[in-house]
Amino acid sequence: MSEQAETLSITDNRTGRTYELPITDGAVRAAGLRDIKVNNDDFGLLSYDPAFTNTASCRSAITFIDGDAGILRYRGYPITELAEKSSFLEVSYLLLAGELPGSAELETWESEITHHTLVHESIKKFVDGFHHDAHPMGMLVSTVGALSTFYPDAKEIADPGLRRLQIVRLIAKITTLAAYLYRHSVGFPYVYPDNDLSYAGNFLNMMWKATELKYEPDPILEHVMDVLFVLHADHEQNCSTSAMRAIGSSQADPFSAAAAAIAALYGPLHGGANEQVLRMLSEIGTVENIPSYVASVKDGKKKLMGFGHRIYKNYDPRAKLVRGLADEVFKVTGTNPMLDIAMELERIALSDEYFISRRLYPNVDFYTGIIYQAMGFPVEMFPVLFAIGRMPGWLAQWEEGLLDSEQKIARPRQLYIGYGERPYTPMENRSPVADDDVEPIAAQAAQAAPARPLR
Repeated sequence: MSEQAETLSITDNRTGRTYELPITDGAVRAAGLRDIKVNNDDFGLLSYDPAFTNTASCRSAITFIDGDAGILRYRGYPITELAEKSSFLEVSYLLLAGELPGSAELETWESEITHHTLVHESIKKFVDGFHHDAHPMGMLVSTVGALSTFYPDAKEIADPGLRRLQIVRLIAKITTLAAYLYRHSVGFPYVYPDNDLSYAGNFLNMMWKATELKYEPDPILEHVMDVLFVLHADHEQNCSTSAMRAIGSSQADPFSAAAAAIAALYGPLHGGANEQVLRMLSEIGTVENIPSYVASVKDGKKKLMGFGHRIYKNYDPRAKLVRGLADEVFKVTGTNPMLDIAMELERIALSDEYFISRRLYPNVDFYTGIIYQAMGFPVEMFPVLFAIGRMPGWLAQWEEGLLDSEQKIARPRQLYIGYGERPYTPMENRSPVADDDVEPIAAQAAQAAPARPLR
């Protein structure tokens, strides 16, 4: 293969034919491979890309990432500037509208979000139906999906006004749902939203208010919460965003698509990374134990959680900001012994050739878990906080996909590697399946779902 000007020349050694594929924005269209055939009956070539590590599924103007350079921008603005100078609702507006709001637009936007934070009283009954130890993310998947039944107009996705209304509803109500789920799990009464507070301040109010007549959030913790939401607001075509776009491509309502995105985020490889960092720090225990743990990492016996990233091969730009936020939080909450362990691990990783050569730099998850824990959030709530911050990004990606004329319902191809056509075998003629070929279905089911008492 060779690149000439704006085309790619491909010679098929099976036939000797050469094909010219146009290069646009640094990519060739996979459909162009279909023209490469052995004969007229041939389907044509496919590209095989497990996990889509080198396949662009869409064109997007929302988020730019350069993992090698450690760059993250929303609509062209560096994440560091947005986190330092703009609120989460400003950034949400930017992601959705494409531009930062003026004062009048921001005032209207904030008012819309503030006055849509209430959820239907029946949602409380829905939440009460979950067992007290149900995981908050499992409950969040269900309650966000259930919201679509309260708003039938959400199905009118072709109506710009109704699309905007659902976007407002989801960004507004996700904090209320998250707080309700937490308070249900600990047996506390639900707290109604307070329209006098900021987005982050109101969330803290619904989480932590006790018997006081008016909850006053600590301004530092309120600010840190807002910044953390900004840092998680979007991150290009990750697993949950891809799920949001794929479900949206079927023209499902945004509540259903968001529920799918939350379900993807629920996976420990996606939304649970900061929990794994805390578990690692707890396992290390003290700074004195770090050398032996690092040695185990180098021997392949342990993993260094919170370091390295699928995209970033440099210092995650969000991690630098989060490191500074940790200092602010501990001034309010008091120090956390895990911080000393984290700082020493970071120092080693940034100076040890083993980690430098492998480009294992701290990522955003490395310090966020420590911050959340210091603020009082249980570990199970960590991915829920992630979902709150990511909601505007999901919605921006969902709407961009809907309005993209090139997009169709998602339908990846496969490379079939199973049997060719074979005759059906009647029951009386079937041979027993050997145990070393496949486990009996009943045994598989028993291993997948061990017996547990009814409750």
